[in-house]
Amino acid sequence: MFLTKQAIAGFFTLASLAQPLMAQPSPIEWPTKTVTVLVATAAGGNTDLMARMGADYLTKKTGKSFVVENRPSAGGVITTTQVGAAAPDGYTLMFAPAAVALLSPLVQKLPVDPEQVLVPITNVGTGAQVIAIKRSLPVKTLNEFFEYARANPGKLNFVIAGANNLSHIVPIMLFKKANVNVVMVPTRGETDAITSVTSGFSDFYFGNASILLQYADHASMRLLAVGTGERIPAAPDLPTVAETVPGFQMSSWNGFFAPKGTPEEILQVIRSAIAEMDAEPAMKEKLFKLGIIPGGQSREEVKATFDRDRAAFAAGVAAAGIEKQ
Repeated sequence: MFLTKQAIAGFFTLASLAQPLMAQPSPIEWPTKTVTVLVATAAGGNTDLMARMGADYLTKKTGKSFVVENRPSAGGVITTTQVGAAAPDGYTLMFAPAAVALLSPLVQKLPVDPEQVLVPITNVGTGAQVIAIKRSLPVKTLNEFFEYARANPGKLNFVIAGANNLSHIVPIMLFKKANVNVVMVPTRGETDAITSVTSGFSDFYFGNASILLQYADHASMRLLAVGTGERIPAAPDLPTVAETVPGFQMSSWNGFFAPKGTPEEILQVIRSAIAEMDAEPAMKEKLFKLGIIPGGQSREEVKATFDRDRAAFAAGVAAAGIEKQ
């Protein structure tokens, strides 16, 4: 049998089209066993809550267990080191605030650089941060607080919950932009910081909305502003800091990280599942009530958030004159 030139050409055309199809790898099979999620903070806080929400949904979605283990440490060094050294196969993940990767390296001497060994995947949510002041101060807005502070330099104070975190760095950044002199008062944690304000000892605190919104009508505390880019559904009448200080934005991204080198297909499974979870009306309502902005960010959105926060943290650390310890 003889083939015409047209038939021969058609045969090679079909063969060339089929070749890339045959060369395509089969879809990755993951997970096939239990996934461990190491949380950089203690149980009971916002980060832990979001980690468990995400792990529960991934368990339901994939049919394999996502087990949460809390490994709190200064700057998240334990989780960063352990997950960064784990095999990049998707079976050991970290859940942490972005500050663990972006702020900790600026203020601590770490055994590893988090951004060199970890890749952020997506967030379950972004925790809003709120400015609270002592209600007895003769001010009702953030701008009035700044004016009062300028008129009384060095006479007002701000309390921090621990050190080298958002409650410490963000007020310093804000006061520098507003050109005010406010004295720092350290405490061990958020409970002590709030008590310091409600007792009348401290004048200013920048803390978690999920906790501070409960004090909206407190006799000794007034909420002034929220640090997110837009007003939050849980407190729509609470202005943003940016309404007084244009462009100012700081909140707490909380999400999953994987060892660098983890296949993109695995990362995308996690991104898609968390985006699906955060799109559910019941989940949105639950997060909003806690003062948390639902997440499920894409790879590009995560990069943009980290680029913005990295620059902001660097500026804050420089303004505070903090040296690595």
